[in-house]
Amino acid sequence: MRNLLGYFKSIGFLFVLSMLLTSWGGKSQKMVVVKNPSDFDRFELISIPYNDFINLIDAKAPFKIVNKENNIEYLYQLETLGKKKPINILIQVLVPASQEIHLIVKKGKPSPINSKTFARYVPERFDDFAWENDVIAYRMYGKALEGRSDDAQGMDIWVKKTENLVIDKWYKTEDYHKDHGEGLDYYSVGQTLGAGDVAAYSEGTLYYSKHYRNYAILDNGPLRTTFRLEFEQWKVKDTAIKLNKTVSIDAGAQLNRVVLDFDFDGDDKLTIAAGIAKRKQPGQVFDNHRQGVFAYWEPEHGDDGITGVGLIFNNPIDSIKIEKDQYLALFQAKSDDPVEYFTGGVWNKAGKIKSADDWFRYLQRQKLILKNPLEIKIY
Repeated sequence: MRNLLGYFKSIGFLFVLSMLLTSWGGKSQKMVVVKNPSDFDRFELISIPYNDFINLIDAKAPFKIVNKENNIEYLYQLETLGKKKPINILIQVLVPASQEIHLIVKKGKPSPINSKTFARYVPERFDDFAWENDVIAYRMYGKALEGRSDDAQGMDIWVKKTENLVIDKWYKTEDYHKDHGEGLDYYSVGQTLGAGDVAAYSEGTLYYSKHYRNYAILDNGPLRTTFRLEFEQWKVKDTAIKLNKTVSIDAGAQLNRVVLDFDFDGDDKLTIAAGIAKRKQPGQVFDNHRQGVFAYWEPEHGDDGITGVGLIFNNPIDSIKIEKDQYLALFQAKSDDPVEYFTGGVWNKAGKIKSADDWFRYLQRQKLILKNPLEIKIY
């Protein structure tokens, strides 16, 4: 103990030491206070820098995170973002409207978590890259699909009505175009951007990249999966551009967080389109692009049901272009200046969001959540 005290004295952290020692049941136990500024309940992941959080705990010991008032345990994940050591701690919380919860740390093994998010490279299906959470699944197409008669361009959606992870099972059976009780893949991407993928846009023409060339899985559950896809250089007229996409999906979320990193010469901005496939039959559109939200509720696809797709940007979308087979949300990008947006979908047969109005309200609420994050303090 003397050696430990000497160490903390040498770096000026006696106060931190006293808090660490009391955090396991002393009188001045630290806690994390999470406040909900919204007038509706919030169920989501909060992120706290790990180096800040370890002031609460003995980092070498297993620990639980519980509610101070009722001892309910909260699930958490140590997020590494591809590094060897944790960068953030992610905690799944439910905070009632306009209220706050108080979290404390206790010694002991946390309850086991069944993974709720997952991603993998799929070499057995033409280099697909697929990912999912407990409510929906997605995939991007790889190099081996290029040039085939069934080649497609954008982001695909697999709809499901089970909380189980299905990617491995569905690829193994190769029978995922029919609903056998869990969901199916009926979403048609074709030569469009599908469910919110991006391409360069100039003078009325889309300039698609080729399919992704390299991938890196940075975190793979249980509560958040993050991966990066790298694309080889392609040209928009005389401008050569490269792109990396970093995608995250959280447990329970309909939407992916996508960060685009463009690299091209010059200080000029490049016009980019995020697209949503448009069907021949009439659907319903929600256009609030001046607030950064655009959505589409597809026509019913026979017995398969209805898919909704949506986009959310932090900033206003410049404009919406309506093409024959897709809607294009146009925005500006600069080299080495990342752009963040959110894209994803929903299935009416999953039973949670059953109508166009439900879907449009969900997206408007997600926009409010982005503008008003949960407030986190450590006392």
